[in-house]
Amino acid sequence: MPKPAKHVFVCTQQRPPGHPRGSCAQEGCGAVYEAFLAELQQRNLFASIQVTATGCMGSCTEGPSVLVYPDGVMYGRIKKEDVARVFDEHLVGGQPLERLKVSSEVW
Repeated sequence: MPKPAKHVFVCTQQRPPGHPRGSCAQEGCGAVYEAFLAELQQRNLFASIQVTATGCMGSCTEGPSVLVYPDGVMYGRIKKEDVARVFDEHLVGGQPLERLKVSSEVW
């Protein structure tokens, strides 16, 4: 497998209900992760983009969280409906979506 140009990490952390930090699972991260995989497959971008499910990345209050490397861009409160636009504008187009980026206090 060639080294991907972009690597997308999608938090899929699940904590018990009532946990003080919450979790991305409580905010629908599974659907977001599945949407990234479906979009990757539909566009056949396996040679340039990799999508990986990950545990907690620390921004629990901003979930679901998505981190794009090597750009170092973290998105928060992302929904499955946002995924195609992340592909169009950021992963393919090179321009991060400002409206989905977490604040500088978080990342």
